Amino acid sequence: MSTLSGMTGFGRADGAGEGWTWSVEARSVNGRNLEIRFRGPNGFDGLERAAKAAGQARFARGQVTIGVHAKRAEAGEAAVTINAAVLARYLTLANELAEDGATPPSADGLLALRGVIEAPEEADDPEARATVEAAMTRTVEEALDALKASRQNEGAQLTPVLDEFIARIEALVAQAEDEAAAQVEAIRDRFTRRISELAPDAPGLEDRIFLEAAALATKADVREELDRLTAHVASARQLVASAPAGRKLDFLMQEFMREANTLCSKSATTALTGIGLELKAVIEQLREQVQNVE
Repeated sequence: MSTLSGMTGFGRADGAGEGWTWSVEARSVNGRNLEIRFRGPNGFDGLERAAKAAGQARFARGQVTIGVHAKRAEAGEAAVTINAAVLARYLTLANELAEDGATPPSADGLLALRGVIEAPEEADDPEARATVEAAMTRTVEEALDALKASRQNEGAQLTPVLDEFIARIEALVAQAEDEAAAQVEAIRDRFTRRISELAPDAPGLEDRIFLEAAALATKADVREELDRLTAHVASARQLVASAPAGRKLDFLMQEFMREANTLCSKSATTALTGIGLELKAVIEQLREQVQNVE
């Protein structure tokens, strides 16, 4: 038996290596189809492709967002240098402006100017960057696994809720079957009263009543609708026990509602109409919960 999964969840994982640290957050919300969005650091061109492939391998529906936040280790203080040539140019320009009445430059202001303080960047080693990207990909997969576990936890909470609604539908269908058996007699009695009131002495009245009542009973026969509803209940139980089942359950809800509408339109008694209306309400409640199923 497969575990039913929801579509809402969150997963996080962290990693480090080759002078880099990074964190990955993966979250998802309901969606009719699978949509994967990615945000990551510049320079790791293959990471988005790998992240989306990993998401597609794990999920069937939902809007999934994957975010990778990466930071390179900062150079040590001893490695920081001042570019004297750039500083001299800035100082010359600042002094010229000061002669024209501008505020003389401060030391911290000069040091904050672009290019004055230099921290030598490590030359990018393609092999080292590929190693970091591969490690980031593994962290993305860890975050997606955590997200999948979170969605399965939601599915575990949804399963008994779905089972309860399906059981209520099954009980209402059984009530409808009992009530439908009385429809023929109810139609005959109603038609007899009306004909007797309009033409109490008409010849062949009994035969006419029988024929008309039979025709009306045929139009009001709901056995096919009830049989299909019973089959839908069985299908719903099978789908809840399998995964992913969201799309199929979506379609099944439409079939449930179609049969319930027909049942109400064919109903010849207030009792059966009441059962049909309650059935539609429960189907709608089930449909709302199915929107959360992957």
